[in-house]
Amino acid sequence: MKDKPSAQSAALSRDMKIENKHGMHARPAALFIKVASKFESDILIEKDGTKVSGKSIMGLLTLELYAGSVMKVHADGSDAEEALNAIEELVRNKFNED
Repeated sequence: MKDKPSAQSAALSRDMKIENKHGMHARPAALFIKVASKFESDILIEKDGTKVSGKSIMGLLTLELYAGSVMKVHADGSDAEEALNAIEELVRNKFNED
C-alpha cells in the first residue's frame, strides 16, 4: 500500500493579460518573482510555446511580454490556487504602475 502525500498537489493554469503600458520590464518582473517566491508551488510562465520559471527574472524578461500580451501561468503544488490568485491580482493591478 502506498503512502499518501500529506499535502495534496494540484496543477492549475490561467491565462493572464499584461495591461500595464510598458509590459513586463525589470520592475514588474521583480514584483512578479517576489509574489511567486512566497509559494511552494512550481510556477511556470508560457508565451508562444516557450515556458520559463516564474521565479526567474531573466526567464520572465526573455518572454517579451508587452502590453496586450497574454501569458499562461502554470502552478503545480499544494498552494497552486493561492499562488495563481496572488499573481492574477498583481497582473490585474498592472503591477501598481498605471
